[in-house]
Amino acid sequence: MSAVIQPALPAVEDLPLVAGDPARVVVFDGSTRVTLGQFLAQARALAERLPEARCVAHLSEDRYRFLLGFCAAALRGQVALLPPSGAPQTLADVIQAHADGGAYRLGGECGMDVPGPETAAELAPANGPTPLVRRGDLAAIGYTSGSTGRPQAHSKTWGAFATGTGQNLAALADLWGDQQPQVVATVPSQHMYGMEMSVLLPLLGGAAVHAGRPLLPADVAGALEQATGPRILVTTPVHLRALLRSGVSLPALAGIVSATAPLPQELAAEAEDRYGGEVREVFGSTETCVFARRRTARDPLWTPLPGVRVSPQPDGTLVHAPHLPVPVALADIFEVEPDGRFRLCGRQADLLEIAGKRASLGDLTRRLLAVPGVEDGVVVQLEPGREGGVGRIAALAVAPGLAPADIVAALRANVDPVFLPRRVRLLPQLPRNATGKLCRDALLEALAGPGTCTVGSGSGNAA
Repeated sequence: MSAVIQPALPAVEDLPLVAGDPARVVVFDGSTRVTLGQFLAQARALAERLPEARCVAHLSEDRYRFLLGFCAAALRGQVALLPPSGAPQTLADVIQAHADGGAYRLGGECGMDVPGPETAAELAPANGPTPLVRRGDLAAIGYTSGSTGRPQAHSKTWGAFATGTGQNLAALADLWGDQQPQVVATVPSQHMYGMEMSVLLPLLGGAAVHAGRPLLPADVAGALEQATGPRILVTTPVHLRALLRSGVSLPALAGIVSATAPLPQELAAEAEDRYGGEVREVFGSTETCVFARRRTARDPLWTPLPGVRVSPQPDGTLVHAPHLPVPVALADIFEVEPDGRFRLCGRQADLLEIAGKRASLGDLTRRLLAVPGVEDGVVVQLEPGREGGVGRIAALAVAPGLAPADIVAALRANVDPVFLPRRVRLLPQLPRNATGKLCRDALLEALAGPGTCTVGSGSGNAA
């Protein structure tokens, strides 16, 4: 095995793979509490069975099995591949891209089996020194969601993960004080937000995490009931909206963390009123990890985490952060206040200019979601029908009981006529991925299908 496990004190370049008292609980569910010592013993046992390879694609949807596979592979010095989806072709592409050094699949339906938490109790807690990893070694390769194009790979070192976890604690620790937070997450571990909040926070930040990945409102409520300390719900705006509309009762929450898409202020305020805990939105990306936070219900401005600075550029923003080896350029456009806080104005690609007037797809989507009866929706701009033309505005919505003309009529009250959608498709649900994001290709495919209505806008935003 290539794990770095040494009896001597760690050198400066060495970091612990896990942190905390071996007796602390790291994973829980309704019947099991797995301590860090038991977890390490099980990870070492699994590591002995893993094949020799440079990389491993982690496919487990179950949180415990992902955590266990991630640590076992790390003990072998293997780099974690975090596929953007479980689609067969996507997985094949990820494996093929790393075939030179050897790559295999772990967990899920098409990977090597990973044991569950029920077998951890059968093992004696691990003894000996904490396993170490090298600060500069590659820990994982994450992928963007592909919402604006082909998924892009981004490498993360163990040093970046450790520093980033410290940043996340600075952003969130006041939610739970001196007690151990109990995290329930609805997001996949393979997404960088899920990795930071439901994998690294339990391994390096002292939290305990629920073993599963509940999605349905009743399942989320059940998982939160199984927590024994301050409850932290890690979720997305889509899942939070579903929880609120379900009417399900949740136990008292210490806080709700949201990311992956802009969280409407009214949704955050409703969640705080209903569930009691503060809603803390975090800003980040696969490229940068989390670098800012805000209490959305009360503050429209984002506060950078300690040591973080954002600097606007003509076509986006540069993010400078302690966990980033070099500044990272994002397509997001920020307005930065003198004190360093910033306002998100959208993405360069989301900005619209039609007939000399300007708007943004993000703001138009917000107005669509505010229409009574619209449960979910998005506004997109289609490709121009001819060279030099202007792409038409279109909308997709989940709105039982409404017709496309009803939606356009409601939008007409507060949307300039040139930005009203000319094409509207009503769907039972939008084609969101596991983190609630919408890929442009899937939206265009849905708009091309039967049932899309052309609605006169009275403006002529035609191509």
